[in-house]
Amino acid sequence: MAETFRVLMSDSLAPQGIEVLKRFPQLQIDIKTGLKPAELAAIIAPYEALLIRSGTRVTREVIDAATSLKVIGRAGVGVDNVDLEAATRRGIVVMNSPTGNSITTAEHAISMMMALARHIPAANAALRAGKWERGKFTGAEVCNKTLGVVGLGNIGRIVADRALGLKMKVIGYDPILTSEAAARAGIELVSLDELFQRADFITVHTPLTHDTTGLVGAAAFAKMKKGVRIINCARGGIVDEAALADALASGKVAGAALDVFVEEPPPVDHPLLKFDNVIATPHLGAATDEAQVQVSVDIAQQVAEFLIDGTIRSAVNIPALSPKELEVLGPHLRLGEKLGRLAAQLITDSPTELTLAFGGEAANLKPDAITAAVLKGLMSGFLDEDLNYVNAPFIARERGINVTETRSREITDYLNTLTLTVRTRAGDHEVAGAVLGNRALRLTRIDGYHVEAVPEGYFLMLHNRDVPGVVGAVGTMLGQAGINIGGLELGRDRVGGTALSIFEVDEPVPQTVLDKLKTLPAITAATLLKL
Repeated sequence: MAETFRVLMSDSLAPQGIEVLKRFPQLQIDIKTGLKPAELAAIIAPYEALLIRSGTRVTREVIDAATSLKVIGRAGVGVDNVDLEAATRRGIVVMNSPTGNSITTAEHAISMMMALARHIPAANAALRAGKWERGKFTGAEVCNKTLGVVGLGNIGRIVADRALGLKMKVIGYDPILTSEAAARAGIELVSLDELFQRADFITVHTPLTHDTTGLVGAAAFAKMKKGVRIINCARGGIVDEAALADALASGKVAGAALDVFVEEPPPVDHPLLKFDNVIATPHLGAATDEAQVQVSVDIAQQVAEFLIDGTIRSAVNIPALSPKELEVLGPHLRLGEKLGRLAAQLITDSPTELTLAFGGEAANLKPDAITAAVLKGLMSGFLDEDLNYVNAPFIARERGINVTETRSREITDYLNTLTLTVRTRAGDHEVAGAVLGNRALRLTRIDGYHVEAVPEGYFLMLHNRDVPGVVGAVGTMLGQAGINIGGLELGRDRVGGTALSIFEVDEPVPQTVLDKLKTLPAITAATLLKL
């Protein structure tokens, strides 16, 4: 008798997606929508697969209760409603449909820009109210205007392409894309500050991360020209809502078009909803018939194939490898991704070259998946698309990043090591780590300084002179700010008289504290890292 698998669908999928699942007699499908995390956790235990959209939050508590779960399928791109770390630790594959709604979301951003430029919603509302106010709704042409695109991933590049068709001048910011790759797409690559200063319209297409939260905030608005218009169809929180309200009230921003909010749905008394020059839609970026069908069919097929024959496609946390290969490579994949994520926080310019050195026993491992993991970690904080082990190398090549792999079977301080060197126009950065035994990960070197730290959580990294009193002064300052220190690692350059101090902290260190730390005479740099 064939094995059967229980599949829970906790968000609505298009009927075509459900029909795909029904073609497989091995699948037993239950549909229970509108569940809160506690309700989902209470019923998830017997299910091998969970199919979701953006409405379901798969928290750590849900993952802990999902004792049979093998795969989570997200019909759409973003998986920020899934605790990826908890799923990965449990060995649960998380899949998405990375391209199914890219065109739809990009078209919505263009539509919002056009509606904003010509006051279409307000004019429509006035006319329906019996008012004929042509003079009140004089708009602006987009032709020959400058569009600033923040984030040139898949969706951002589609928006740029459509804007070029409207005869707009397109400038873009992307920490990963090279100038040459941008030029091939007709985009002038600029710094974020220059984009803020030059753009007539600004649209954001980045993921919501620690670094991009509040990216378009008060400091950014201060740099923009008077009369700029803002579009956000990416994630709520990238644009600081309070700062945007202030900029609208002052007249610095002529209008805003928002498809996403920090709190969804936003409260009826939300400050931004009181402005006549703000257009708001209820997270409709992916809401077209075509996109709904495509992502539903994609994810249904992927989940069915995984359950029945083990095929992995478009996984955001697991590479396309056999279970036996995953057993050996798993810890090195996690280490590689963490090294990439660390390097991304050290660089200040677009990476042009990446070298990954496999040392000791690691030289015998299959390199492709580990390199893909490094690239995924390096680029994931900058793009508006979820990277996986399949598309990360392709996207790196597309952005002009040269990748080199080297091997040395010589064993030094550790049995196996991974060393990542990232070259940018501003200089090189090197990070290294090791796998201890079969599972434990260690960070062993940062830019020439030897350390030994577990690459988890928040790190406060200080560059300082190697003099007495630094640790005590920093500890006192963190204590006064209510920040607990979980560990401390020191790397020293005895010849140069400098040191690298890593404080493992339980929570993010506020910018005000970082600025205060930099005033200490012995400290030359203070950086908050998240691994």
